[in-house]
Amino acid sequence: MSLFVDTSVWSLAFRRDAEATIPEVLKLRRALESGGEVFVTGLVLQELLQGFNKPKAHDRIVEYFKALPLLIPERDDHIKAADLRNRCRKKGVQVGTIDALLAQLCIRHELQMLTTDHDFTYVSKVVRLTIWS
Repeated sequence: MSLFVDTSVWSLAFRRDAEATIPEVLKLRRALESGGEVFVTGLVLQELLQGFNKPKAHDRIVEYFKALPLLIPERDDHIKAADLRNRCRKKGVQVGTIDALLAQLCIRHELQMLTTDHDFTYVSKVVRLTIWS
């Protein structure tokens, strides 16, 4: 199954001091090395660039992401993300606006989410979001 990689994993992967044994980072590296499909969206790129503000890191991230397929949300994705967020809230699961949209993109494109953010695990108990584990 193709992967959608969340900001949490990219952030760890780009850190020089990150442990090479983090399972999600290892999965990302294996997927990239084997030519597996790895998807991102502009929101993830933006979050990364906001977290790595040195020019060299900025340029490296921008260049690296040029090679990855970029998912662009459509109007219906925003509508369904709002519905997803409301369904989660009714079940007692809090999910932010951006995370709801990322989950919706994964659902629509049938992508497995690669993340270290445990909030998505709670979301996956309410909607059909597939999380790599």
